[in-house]
Amino acid sequence: MELELKKTSLDAYETGGELTLTQEETAETIVPDYCPDIARIIETDGKVYLHSRELRDGKAEVSGTIRVTVLYTPDGEGGIRTLEFAMPFTVESDSRSLPGCLYLTAETEPEFLETRMLNPRKVFTHCKLVTHIAGYQKAPLTFCTDTETEKSLCVEKRQEQQHAILLTHIAEKDFTFTEEMNLSPGREGAAELLNSQVCSAVTETKIVGSKLIFKGMFSITLLYRTAEGKCCSTTGELPFSQIMEVEGAAEGASASLYLQLTGTDLQIDGDDAEGRQIAVTLYFHATALLREERDLTLLNDLYSTAYDVAYEASPLALTSFCETLTRRQTVREVLEIGVVAESILSLSVFCGTVSVSREGESAVLRTGATVRALYLDEGGVPLVAERCIDVSCQLELPEDCRVTARAVCPEEVQGSLGDRGIEVRFPVDFRVEAASRVKRVCISSAKLDTESSKDMSGAPSLVLRCLGKQESTWDLAKKYNTTIAAILSANQLETEEEIPREKLLLIPRKRA
Repeated sequence: MELELKKTSLDAYETGGELTLTQEETAETIVPDYCPDIARIIETDGKVYLHSRELRDGKAEVSGTIRVTVLYTPDGEGGIRTLEFAMPFTVESDSRSLPGCLYLTAETEPEFLETRMLNPRKVFTHCKLVTHIAGYQKAPLTFCTDTETEKSLCVEKRQEQQHAILLTHIAEKDFTFTEEMNLSPGREGAAELLNSQVCSAVTETKIVGSKLIFKGMFSITLLYRTAEGKCCSTTGELPFSQIMEVEGAAEGASASLYLQLTGTDLQIDGDDAEGRQIAVTLYFHATALLREERDLTLLNDLYSTAYDVAYEASPLALTSFCETLTRRQTVREVLEIGVVAESILSLSVFCGTVSVSREGESAVLRTGATVRALYLDEGGVPLVAERCIDVSCQLELPEDCRVTARAVCPEEVQGSLGDRGIEVRFPVDFRVEAASRVKRVCISSAKLDTESSKDMSGAPSLVLRCLGKQESTWDLAKKYNTTIAAILSANQLETEEEIPREKLLLIPRKRA
């Protein structure tokens, strides 16, 4: 006789694969006619804009552009000039490396970027890119919660309550953000923008009906030249608020937002004669992962005291713990420059890949923060100082959880000139995702042999023994073909918690 089981099915997603791909790009670039000859390259900066992410039969393809900005001193002139050009790239994974995946998240960053002069009118650029890819596939969760049988079949069942966190929705959308940025009071106006940096941070998420509202801040740092030829830098913050459709999402769901710039357009407002207003247009792609917490009931064992039972059980992998958190470390170091500096033009920080080491419940996160300072020496010559600083952070997390993290410098780098060089102060935010998976067994089908009663000949009608160290009351009842209720009654106990492990228990056999 086939037992009728109650089944529940929930829509969910899970990670179908994670990849880290590296590749190198090179380019020779001719200096445009409207730019003066290059006397010396000061520094090179690159911004990565991803334009497309595609999945075809388990193969990932990511395309984008490295927007390279070369700062240089012109031949026969003073000051700083810029050379800008684009280096397109495409990253591909192996065929079938992400089978069954429907969504793809990707993040590409330049691990190494260098430009050297071939001649005053031509430069050679070498870039090493690192791309982190994650694919997500549909993974409906189907499990049995209960079974209802006639009392005469004497079926005993064990149900387990399991807390689970389900990835229920993945939403994507492209946005355009437009705003005016005013230069800080006391700053001179801009005649030409030389370089820029944009950093984003999501500070709040909320689900209202079928909408996901998220808010945050764009931090923008500019290096510019004034009408008198002086180089200055400034940083401004622009708040933003956007809405995404998340049809069917529960209002209590938590959202993890990933923002990636796909383009920037920063220009001096032509209507502002003083050059104190900057027109900012940012293009970015947002990916939202929505997770919902559920308490599930799993049917994981059963038997009958009257008939033999045969059943099949299936493993069930569930996320039992998932936490997104940010830990800030404040760095204060000195860049030794070996010369007397007149002024600091700009400061920037790039954080590399985060390594994670575990020891018990302690997790140590570590990254290399590369600090770069553009400054003028006492003769007014622009120079660059660079140093990689080791930054670490310790967290207490469940021992069996999986930890992934990235590090960013979300705020303006503070700097001052000192006796030993340039003293820098900046925060590093470790943005951490920690998740634990548990494996549970759940009955998927069961049959009861009702043709003949269970053969209990030779079995004792009464057993006297203690509960073993790794043994549960259920194990004891199933082994001796009785019930938990019968054991409690025979020992004059009300609940399983009252059962002593050091005392002998009376275990009666239940008769059908």
